[in-house]
Amino acid sequence: MSKKIMIVDDDADILVTLRMFFEKNDFEVIAVDSGKDCIKELQQGFIGVVLLDITMPFMDGWETLREIIRLGLNKQVVISIITANACAKDQSSDVSSYICEFISKPFNLNQLIGSVDTSLQVD
Repeated sequence: MSKKIMIVDDDADILVTLRMFFEKNDFEVIAVDSGKDCIKELQQGFIGVVLLDITMPFMDGWETLREIIRLGLNKQVVISIITANACAKDQSSDVSSYICEFISKPFNLNQLIGSVDTSLQVD
């Protein structure tokens, strides 16, 4: 799997920071601020790691993940959850097998890139 990552988060500061960080580390980055845009990118053929925030307006991360699975768009991606919600794992029982990792906010950027690099090796 090539070094492609999609960051899905409604927080513009997180999108900008992670985009710059991953681009400096030779990743091709797509940054979107909604579940709807995430699904659109997947339908257009995105393959790589998806860092999916849980707490987003309109279509939260859980709804986005369930729609990704329903549409069969999870086949070519590795999905990791990024969240500030300490109880997020408790809400994931029906989709837990589709999640590679839970990454807690705030996160250490060096640990984050290590996790993403490991995720790329999974597939």
